Amino acid sequence: MTQAGRRIEDLLRSGVRQRVHPGAVWAVGDADGVLDSGAVGLLDPGRPGEPMRLDTPFDLASLTKILAVWSVIGTLVEAGKLETRVPLGSFWPEVAGHPLATVTAHQLLTHTAGLPLRANLRKLYGDDPQDVRDGVLHEAPRRPPGEAVEYTDRAALVLGYLAEHLAGRPLDRLATERVWSPLGMTRTRFGPLPAAIVARCAPTEYDDTIGAHLRGTVHDFSARLLGGVCGISGVFSVADDLARFLRHLLSPAEGSFSAIWVKDSLRLHTGELTPARGLFWHPAPGTTPDEDIWTHYGFTGTGMWVSPKRGRWAVLLTNKLYYGRDRAPITVVRDGFRAAAFARP
Repeated sequence: MTQAGRRIEDLLRSGVRQRVHPGAVWAVGDADGVLDSGAVGLLDPGRPGEPMRLDTPFDLASLTKILAVWSVIGTLVEAGKLETRVPLGSFWPEVAGHPLATVTAHQLLTHTAGLPLRANLRKLYGDDPQDVRDGVLHEAPRRPPGEAVEYTDRAALVLGYLAEHLAGRPLDRLATERVWSPLGMTRTRFGPLPAAIVARCAPTEYDDTIGAHLRGTVHDFSARLLGGVCGISGVFSVADDLARFLRHLLSPAEGSFSAIWVKDSLRLHTGELTPARGLFWHPAPGTTPDEDIWTHYGFTGTGMWVSPKRGRWAVLLTNKLYYGRDRAPITVVRDGFRAAAFARP
C-alpha cells in the first residue's frame, strides 16, 4: 500500500473508532485502473463478526444523480435527442403550459432552475406515483430561473422524468442499457435488492416502521415512495463498479457517454453565482475550479471525486447514516480523504 493509502486507512479507522461510520470501502486510481484500495471496520456493529469487504454493496444515495441521471442525459445529448439550452415546454408536452416550460435542462443540471427545495413529496402530492409526477412537473418554481444556485433533489427528479420521456423507457432500464452494461458495471442496480444480496449490503438508518436498520432498500423516502427508482436516489453499487465508471471519465472508451460530455460537465457553468457548479458536478469543498477536483456526495455517506488535470479519481463508501444524520463528522473524513487521495507525489 502507498503512503497515501496508509494515511487513508488511518483516517478511516479513526472514523470507525469515533463512530463516524461503522466501516468504509475506498479506492483511488487513474485511467488505467485502481492504484490503491481498502476496507475498514464492520458491516454492521450489531453483527460484529462481519467486516466490511471490498465487494460490499452500498446504498449510494445522491450518487444516483451522477451514475443514472447525469450519465443518461449525456447519452441523450450526444444522440441528438436533447438540446440542454432549449426550454422544456417547446418539446415536452407534460410541462407545456406550466411554469416549468420556461426552464432548460442546463438550468436543472446547474441547480439554477429555481425549483422548490427539498420537501415531503407524500405530504404534497399523496402516495400515487403519477400524482407525484404531475405535481412535480406542474408546480411553480421557487424563484425565476437563472437567478441563484440552489441545490434541490427535484432537479434530478425532473431530469429523470425527462430522460424517460425522450427515450420511452424507465430510468433503471436506461441506466443499465446506456451506461452500466457498456461499462461492465454488473453489480450496479436500483433497489430493492434481491434477498441473496441484502445480507451483504451495508445497512443505513434505523427505521422505526420495521424495527431494524434499512438494508438493501433505499434510504431516501422519496425514492421509496416511487418504488425505489427515480432520479433522486435508489442506486446500489460496489467500489469496483464505481472504479469502472470513474476510469471512463478519465479515458472514455467505446459505448456510453463520451469525453465531450465529461469535459463540458467538469467546468464552471454558473459564472459569478455561488456556489460554483459544473453540470451536476461541483468543485470539491476546499478547492477551486482551477484545481480541477470535482465531486458529488451521497447522504448515506458516499462520495466520488475525479480530476482530469491530475489524471486521478477516488471513491469513498461509508454507511455513516447508521449512527445518525449529523453531517459534520463525515465532512471532516471526506475532506481528509480527498486531500490524501489527490496529494501530489
